[in-house]
Amino acid sequence: MQADAAPKPTDDAPPWAVPAPDPAAFCHPDTVAILAGRRTGGPELAPTLHPATTFRLPSLPDSRRMALDPTESRYYTRNGNPTVAAFEEAMAELEGAEASRAYASGMGAVSGVVLGLCSAGDHIVAQRQLYSGTQFLLQAVCPRFGIEVTFVDGTEPGAFAAAVQPGRTMLVWAESPANPRLELVDLEALGAIVGPLTVVDATFAPPSITRPLDYGVDLSLHSATKGIGGHNDATLGVVSGSAELIASLWGFAVLQGANAAPFDAMNGLRGLRTLGVRLERQSATAQQAAEALVEHPGVAAVRYPGLACHPQHELAKRQMRLFGGLLTFDLAGGHPAGERFVDAVRLAQIAPSLGGPETLVSHSASTTHAGLTPEELETAGIGAGTIRVSVGLEHGDDVVADLLQAVDAA
Repeated sequence: MQADAAPKPTDDAPPWAVPAPDPAAFCHPDTVAILAGRRTGGPELAPTLHPATTFRLPSLPDSRRMALDPTESRYYTRNGNPTVAAFEEAMAELEGAEASRAYASGMGAVSGVVLGLCSAGDHIVAQRQLYSGTQFLLQAVCPRFGIEVTFVDGTEPGAFAAAVQPGRTMLVWAESPANPRLELVDLEALGAIVGPLTVVDATFAPPSITRPLDYGVDLSLHSATKGIGGHNDATLGVVSGSAELIASLWGFAVLQGANAAPFDAMNGLRGLRTLGVRLERQSATAQQAAEALVEHPGVAAVRYPGLACHPQHELAKRQMRLFGGLLTFDLAGGHPAGERFVDAVRLAQIAPSLGGPETLVSHSASTTHAGLTPEELETAGIGAGTIRVSVGLEHGDDVVADLLQAVDAA
């Protein structure tokens, strides 16, 4: 789509007061990621840091109005902040949402949604294939508050809808792709569920890959610490949806106190500017690595949505623009092989996070899902030799060579 010519400044306006290009005038998410979040800024092309915790108020009537306004960014930083607001605006543009709310971490966003929307007596339907932090919140914390949770197989057609209790189910919670085995949820079927609010944790598929709201889902959630921030230097969560729904989350978020820090929001904005090109490089290398690993005799199975052998490959092609930079595989030698593998990598580094410029490997049962019992690990499909790889920005040939030599050593 061709953008309209930018208006010229008036005679009495500062010489830099030419509005930035409107992201809504462009169709491609990679372009939107670069243009979004600039409406309230000045001439600076880099994100502006507003470290202030509090702001001078113009009058007492203004103070009351600002204290109760979910969109106010210059009252108190636990309520809102200009730098954080710019990140929220950018995420809303990129997600195709009316509004976004940023949190201090991905789990801050998860707990903010669950506890901000659900009360004693409410019911949640969630998939079994989940990040362990979310799983612990749902199965251990929610019952303490009288919130019942039913777990279903998120890959089974109709499982979410069948578990809904009309008039009682408040949330249907999905994670797609799921951590760590990259199972997918049919977003169109999820968005068609009538009654409860639907939420997708799309951390493994940032909006340049998938936009859950396009499928009728109510809320899209990300640990922006990962691919969105993209440089291992921002701890952030973000939730996007309708303005009404985000405003309803705001009140609890202010009480919860898990607000995003301005410095992290600034780094999150910086990360958004290169999101598209990073994901393209990481996806290409992940595909290359998956195709190489699937042929290795020391590897029992490989999970990557871009492989034709992935059980949901056709669904992935329908709802993912790229297949992402995450892949998971099972070493045939189990736990001893897993230990030898992580000791043998030379380029890749052992770390529990993902989405950064460095290739990271983790033994899932010892890191992200270390708190699960053996039975829970089995239910989640995590074996003793399960390895998750977050592909970085190094040359693909080097990444693949390193993974293969480490498998050889395992």
